[in-house]
Amino acid sequence: MPALSIDSVSHSYGARRALVDIGFSVEPASFTALLGLNGAGKSTLFSLITRLFGIQHGRIGIFGHDIARTPGEALRLLGVVFQPRTLDLDLSVTQNLLYHAALHGIGRRDARARSQEVLARIGLADRSGSKVRDLSGGQMRRLEIARALLHRPRLLLLDEATVGLDVKARADILEHVRRLVAEQGIGVLWATHLFDEIGANDDLVVLHQGRVLAKGKVARVIADAGGSDINTAFMRLTGSAVPGGGQQS
Repeated sequence: MPALSIDSVSHSYGARRALVDIGFSVEPASFTALLGLNGAGKSTLFSLITRLFGIQHGRIGIFGHDIARTPGEALRLLGVVFQPRTLDLDLSVTQNLLYHAALHGIGRRDARARSQEVLARIGLADRSGSKVRDLSGGQMRRLEIARALLHRPRLLLLDEATVGLDVKARADILEHVRRLVAEQGIGVLWATHLFDEIGANDDLVVLHQGRVLAKGKVARVIADAGGSDINTAFMRLTGSAVPGGGQQS
């Protein structure tokens, strides 16, 4: 059973079609990169999966639970890190986690134990009492990942999670997330426009102007597009290239 299944999903903002009949799946214990330029439809898709937007056409399932019909069961299995930061800067690291745990109905004693567990897993145990505003950008992102793991989801969505981070912080975040896949068996959907965040063994979905142009293992997508690497494959598929080979400016 897929961790996430997207079946014939379309979404429009008035006359503008943001997603057009897209479909793909994310398997448990796998890392799937959703590659697309800004405006490709990645954030719209995340808003549909998390029910910030209602589904207009198609079906989305999380471990077999239809998010439109049984949203409670589906969303309990889902953790999310959105692109904008949503931490309370004036609270401590632990206070942010306890507040989020309360929203999930987790008792205070269990919440403290889980907070210690996720902070250790994400390498922030020594900063549990620090105010969030005193953390680096990379540490804030790791805290958001820890927060998303508090209710022990089986699927994790990350929307442009490394935006604004330096090269080392980006690499650290990727390493942490890939470790979650390997050690915890979590399915991950990683939305990005950066080619160098995609590994050779990842599953890949290329989203462009609201349409899925390719999906499958990275090597297969490159070969089918007639490219020599992800950059050239993406350019052949879309007619577009990101300046600097996918690096942020």
